[in-house]
Amino acid sequence: MEILSSRTILRPRDYATTLSFYRDILGLATAREYPGGTVFFAGQGLIEVAAHGGTGESTSFDGALWLQVRDLTAVQTELVLAGVKIDREARQEPWGLFEMWIADPDGIPIVLVQVPEDHPIRRDTRPKSEN
Repeated sequence: MEILSSRTILRPRDYATTLSFYRDILGLATAREYPGGTVFFAGQGLIEVAAHGGTGESTSFDGALWLQVRDLTAVQTELVLAGVKIDREARQEPWGLFEMWIADPDGIPIVLVQVPEDHPIRRDTRPKSEN
C-alpha cells in the first residue's frame, strides 16, 4: 500500500464553534475550504473540520491530536488570554518532551508539544559514515 497523503477528519457537534476554535483560537492556516468544511495545515499534517457525515450526537475519540510548537510557554500564555481551559499546564515529561494538554470544543484531547534542542527527535541517531 502506498499512502499519498493523510489528514485527521473531525465531525463536531457544533461546526461553527469548532471551526472558530481551530482557525481563530489555535490560529491554524487554512489549506482549503469547500462547502461544509475547512482543511487546516497542522505542521506536516492536515486537520479537516467537516460539517457533514456526523451524527450530531456525542463523539467518541480515544486518541489525541499531537501538535508541535516552537515555544510552549508563549503558546500557553496566548491560550490562557484567549480563554482556553488548560487541562494540564506545560511541563517536561520523563521522556524529555515539554507538553501541555487542552481540548477542543467537543472534548478531543490536544497535546501541544515543544521538543528540546537536545531531544533524540531532533538528532540524527544513525551511525556516522566513515566516508
